[in-house]
Formats: sequence, structure tokens, C-alpha cells
Amino acid sequence: MVAPATKRAFLPKDLNLSDFAAIEPFYQQLLQTPLSTGEQVTQWMTNFSELTAAVDEFGNRRYIEKSCHTDDPAIEKAFLHFVEEIEPKIKPLHFRMQQRFLGAEGRARLTDPGYAMLVKRWAADVELFREANVPLETEVAKINNEYDKISGAMIVNFRDKDYTLQQLARFIEEPDRATRQAAWEATANRRLRDRDAIDAMFEQLLPIRQTIAKNAGNLDYREHVWKSYKRFDYSPGDCLSFAGAIEKTCVPLVRELDDERRTDLKLDRLRPWDLSVDQKNRAALRPFAETDVNGFIDRTRSIFNRLSPTLADEFETLRTNGNLDLQSRPGKQPGGYQCSLEESREPFIFMNAAGVQRDVETLLHEGGHAFHYLAARDLPLVFLRSAPMEFCEVASMSMELLGSDHFDVFYSAPDANRAKRSLLEGIIRFLPWMATIDSFQHWIYTHPAHTRQQRTEAWLQLQDRFASRLDWTGYESARAAMWQRQLHLFHHPFYYIEYGIAQLGALQLWLESKHDPRQALSGYRAALALGGTKPLPELFAAAGIAFDFSEKTLRPLVKAIREELQQLPV
Repeated sequence: MVAPATKRAFLPKDLNLSDFAAIEPFYQQLLQTPLSTGEQVTQWMTNFSELTAAVDEFGNRRYIEKSCHTDDPAIEKAFLHFVEEIEPKIKPLHFRMQQRFLGAEGRARLTDPGYAMLVKRWAADVELFREANVPLETEVAKINNEYDKISGAMIVNFRDKDYTLQQLARFIEEPDRATRQAAWEATANRRLRDRDAIDAMFEQLLPIRQTIAKNAGNLDYREHVWKSYKRFDYSPGDCLSFAGAIEKTCVPLVRELDDERRTDLKLDRLRPWDLSVDQKNRAALRPFAETDVNGFIDRTRSIFNRLSPTLADEFETLRTNGNLDLQSRPGKQPGGYQCSLEESREPFIFMNAAGVQRDVETLLHEGGHAFHYLAARDLPLVFLRSAPMEFCEVASMSMELLGSDHFDVFYSAPDANRAKRSLLEGIIRFLPWMATIDSFQHWIYTHPAHTRQQRTEAWLQLQDRFASRLDWTGYESARAAMWQRQLHLFHHPFYYIEYGIAQLGALQLWLESKHDPRQALSGYRAALALGGTKPLPELFAAAGIAFDFSEKTLRPLVKAIREELQQLPV
């Protein structure tokens, strides 16, 4: 499968995208183009889309390179040049372009229904944009870059060998409890070394974000984010109600699972290093050798092939086009993501594989994002290819669940059942964590003058509310600083509830697949192809699922997971 042709019609092939002076004339040309007729607006949008895709991909490639090599000064310099010298100058021009489109006389003659969503989204952008916020957003990006550098430099010498924290996680799955404890303590202590520095960075971010919100006429940063994320279909109150539903339905099951685990492991109390080990204290699942990344890709491709040969072929293009960087290594930013390269119309997957079961789930997850991008990339305008994040995460989380029936490509049948059980139990454990992070963000940004101590107390109260049965005695500092590992709190405030909303959509698709796998996959792919041309409830409906995250929807899904766990051998 070959990516669509990306020949430039408006921009020269050799345009230097690292030089704002070379880029600006094309914005100015578009700002002066007449927009009286529908034909003029259509061509104008085509040219604006080409320009946006080229700049967007250039910036995303700088971010990818920085993620892969946080310790390379030349790469960091190129990234910061884009962040400091290109992006801030383009934002005001982009805003003027949006204004120009919204006020164009010829816009009334456009017939494509996708334009209705674009008008709604761009009107929100125009309402929020303030030129005074551009340098503030640049400062936020620079602070987050420092957070990434600190995170990427977290190396631990464990038993005379250096490991990234992702690599060290393997030892926390070991049956030998002393090994698990030592590895967990080494990780926690390494994080605590930078606790004060990270707290200080966070405290730099908060007033800047509050100023951004005030500049745009918003009460607080939460209100600002709600508008900027185009959350037209639910409110902060809905999120807090969702947290309450999780407390009622998921937390009791998590505590039951903890009691079973403690009994099976023959422990008096569960400690933080006892959650990742196999419940029967068997050797940890090792789906592939840490260095065998190609084997990891091959087996994941086999899962996609069982679901659909088309998916397998699409996934293979990522390897063919060099759009996979999967192995954990020193100097690499933690975490994982899929990044869209809009001019090439290709997805890129970044992650930190260390040969553990979670790696399989992560690649399935990011693969789902890649399939989403590939399904919508033929939409002519870059502005309409991206769906709301709540549905983007349905694409990824559904792929984890649909792929879980095929874990036998990595394991024997008993170990495949263990892996599936781990995934389902992980979902039940994730939802309270998501509620903790999301509720924490609501507290942070509605209490802008809080102190460091008050923030810690609020975090610990939420930990208690959504807590499992873990005993943290002697490790209170590590528990109090756990929030610092959540990248979203730094880079993407309030972007975490999407995972919870989407998980409910993915679980609905998973249940449908048990009855009619073909129909479930067909609905999934049809909805992905809509990109961002429909509102959120209609995207969910196109996939055959309900856009609802109340207790009414959550309770039967938790019940279904409970029943599935009861059927799977421990």
C-alpha cells in the first residue's frame, strides 16, 4: 500500500520551512486572495491546507527527532528553533486565516457538510486567540522540553548495569519479591531525586496558563481548555460525575482483585511492587526478546492480519517507510505516541519497548491511532482529518481489546489467557487512575493560588478516594509524588478524561465483537474514515456505540469485565 501522492501545487518543492521569511509570503498571498465565490474559497482552502500540512509535518518531525534523541544538542536546537522562531510567528497568521475564512462571502456557497464542523471549531479558535498568548505558549513549550529532558535522563544503575526506567520495569514483574522491591525502590528513588525540580517546573507553568486564560477572557484555565479542545458535547460536571461512577463501580472490583492477589501471593499486605508480578507468582510474561524489535513487529502484524489483512498491510507500511521507533534506550523520551505526518500522509509510532506484555498492548494501541489516520488521510483538507480526541482514543483502545483474542501469536494458550486477563484487569485499574488524574487537574486549575503542600494534600486525598489495597508505609514520599510521572499534566492539561470516555466506547465495541466480529470491525473502520467531519456523538453512533459515560453505561461494562475475568483461568 502506497501513501497518496503529496505533490505540491501551491508551494515550491524546495521551500525552506526552517526559515520564517521564506514561509510568510505564502500566508500573505492567501490573506490577499479574493474570496467572493464558492470556487475561490474552495481553492483557497486547498492551498491553505497544503501550506498547513507542510508546516505541521516539519514541526512534527522536529518533535519526533527530539523525542528519540533528548541528549542531542543539535536536534534540540532545531526543535527549539521551530518552537521559538517559526511557530510563534505562524500562530497570528493562522488566526487571521481562520478569520478570513469565517468572514468570506463565498463561504455561504460551500456545500460539503464537513465545513459545518470546521466553522464551529474555527469559531472557537478565533474566540480564544490573543496575540499576547503566543509568547506565553512558547514559554510553556520550552518548560515542557526541560521536563522531557529530565525524564529522558532518568537512568538507574541496577545490579551493575544501566537501565532506563522503562527497562527497569521488567524486574518489577519478577517472581522473586526481593528483586521486585529493589527495582521498584530504585525507580522511586530515581524519580524522587528530581521531585523538587519537577515541582518547580510545574509551578512555572501554572501562572502562565492562568494568564493565558485571563487574556482570552476566561474565568480559569479549565474554562479555557474546554473551549480550546472544542468540548461541545460534555461539561466539567459530566467529568466529575464520571469519576463518581468509577468510584462506585470500578473501585470495589479493584479492591476485590487486590484481595485475591494478596491471597494467591500468600502475603499479609500488598506493597507497591506486588501489582505487576503474576498473581500465581509465575515467571513474568516475556512476549519477545528486548532486542528483537523486528520479531515484535512481525507478531503484532500477525494479530492485525487475523483481524483484517488490510490492517496488516497498512501496518507494514510504517516499517517500510521508516515510521517506527520502538526500542527503549538512554536519551529517549519516555512514553509512547502516534504522530501524524500530514504532508506525507503517513503515521509515525514512537514507544519504549522493553520486552514486556505492556509493550504488546502499547503497539496495538498506537497501531489503532495509525489506522485511524490512514482511514481518514484521503480527506482533502488537513483540517478535517482529525477527529475529537475522545474518538481518537476509541480507535486505539478498541484495537487493544480486539487484538487480545490473538495474544497466542506471542504466547502459549495458557500464557495468552494470562495476557488477556492482564489487559482486562488493567482496564479496571486504569479507570480509577484516570479519575484520580482528571479530578486532580480540576482541583489544580480551580485553585490557582494553591501552595505546594496544598497540592500534595489534594493529591493524597484523591489517592485515598480511588485507592486500591496497597500499603505504602515507609514510601509516603513516593506516593505523594506519583503524579509527576504523568506527562499529560505537563504537556496536555485536562487531556486524560478522553482515555476514560474512549475506554467505554472501546468496551462497547469489544462486546459487539463477541456477537458479530465482522460487523464490529466494519463499524469501527467506517467511523474512522469520517475523520473530523462529524460531531462526537455521531462518530460514536457510526461505530455502533453510545456516546455516554454515565453510570448507566459504565456499570454493565464493568459487570461484563468481571464475568470475563471469572471465566479466564488465573
